[in-house]
Amino acid sequence: MVSFENLKNEYERNWANLEIRPSRLSDANAVARKAINGKATYQQIERSTGVPWYFAALCHYRESNFDFDTYLGNGETLHRVTTVVPKGRGPFATFVDGAVDAFRIENFVGAHDWGIARILFRLEAFNGFGYHAKGCNSPYLYGGSTLYGPPEARAGKFVRDHVFDQNHVDSQLGTAVILHAMMSLDSSITLDGSPQFATRSEPEDDAASTIVLMQQALNKLGANPPLAEDGISGAKTRAAVSQFQQQSGLRDTGLLDGATVAALTRAAQSGPTRPTGDASQIMKRLEDLAQLLRPPVGGVTPGTTTLGNTLPATSDPISLFERLFSLVNKTAPMPGPVTPTSPAPVDQLKQVVDLLSTLLSKDGKPVLGQVNGALGDTLGKLLDGKKTALGIGGSLITALLTSVTASPNAGGLAGLLGTIVSAVPGLGQFAMPISLALTAWGVLGKLEKWAQGTAPPPKPTT
Repeated sequence: MVSFENLKNEYERNWANLEIRPSRLSDANAVARKAINGKATYQQIERSTGVPWYFAALCHYRESNFDFDTYLGNGETLHRVTTVVPKGRGPFATFVDGAVDAFRIENFVGAHDWGIARILFRLEAFNGFGYHAKGCNSPYLYGGSTLYGPPEARAGKFVRDHVFDQNHVDSQLGTAVILHAMMSLDSSITLDGSPQFATRSEPEDDAASTIVLMQQALNKLGANPPLAEDGISGAKTRAAVSQFQQQSGLRDTGLLDGATVAALTRAAQSGPTRPTGDASQIMKRLEDLAQLLRPPVGGVTPGTTTLGNTLPATSDPISLFERLFSLVNKTAPMPGPVTPTSPAPVDQLKQVVDLLSTLLSKDGKPVLGQVNGALGDTLGKLLDGKKTALGIGGSLITALLTSVTASPNAGGLAGLLGTIVSAVPGLGQFAMPISLALTAWGVLGKLEKWAQGTAPPPKPTT
């Protein structure tokens, strides 16, 4: 994962050593003057977002060469909905409105560190960090300076995806070079925005852990080309997100919005071919319960289920419960024979009622006499009268948390729930089956008490 802390010293060292090549100085000054000419507009963005005006100018140069009729997020026209990532933005009434939207998407709003190292880190993130692995300074930052290209430094450029030409020299001016020229022309740019003490992380750092998880999920689902799991939502990550959204019937934006994060998390947990509603984890825990409740060798022998009779001819409580579960939940295959056709809803209801009657009584004696005791007297007594409520409550809470998007930047209750979701990945995979099993245990225990006549009397009502 790319870390600002790992790159911070390199950025500060490069900035201290940056010199504009004499042959490119006039070009750099011309671009810098264009940026400064738009200062009043960029300052409107700064007042709305806290993003320094000169950083907005550099992004504007990068995206659309200072065209104020474009959206800062991708350079498309302000007057139509955007069609490249970020997709579906706008139309916008003014350049400032579009810029505020773009900076909000990039998690720059609310940032407090605007020192030179953080500025260069944010600028390089737009283009990607692949040059570090090639031992070459990024031309996106340093093009036109002595830090990039011979004779002082190494050349090289990614001429297309995953193709690096070590002999190619990028002729475009880098954003760090333009900033250097701007500072020589406007003394108000001081770059003193780096905090002396890091009291909290930056917004993009907070989002990085979620982005890494989503990149891992996309790679697991077959992202092509595979994504660098670096916590940076760059062009390749957004293209993969866009493809996933199209395949999943989601709104195609290329952005990791709440619905997309939730859908990606579910898809990665279940795998590309796993059907929705898979109850295998629930059945695993029910099988554990079955091992405790099965009659001993030499006890009651399970009967058989004949064609046309959906009720099992057995007094084994586990077989009876499995049949009840199969009638209620059709998403998981059940052990044992099943009827070849699906009965009508009315017939299903009758079967459940008949099955409950069988569970409650056989020859005047209950067949579930071992339910509460089978899982241990101590635990049973501790949760006596509370198992059903705890199970239902746990199921509801788990369902709620599973539907919450991990959003570390949110405040209040949404932020608290997002923190819980982030801290416990795959929550529903183990919490929901446990809650359902606890509910089933409580319900069966109550059925036993009612059948034995030991249930507590109802509370009087006023």
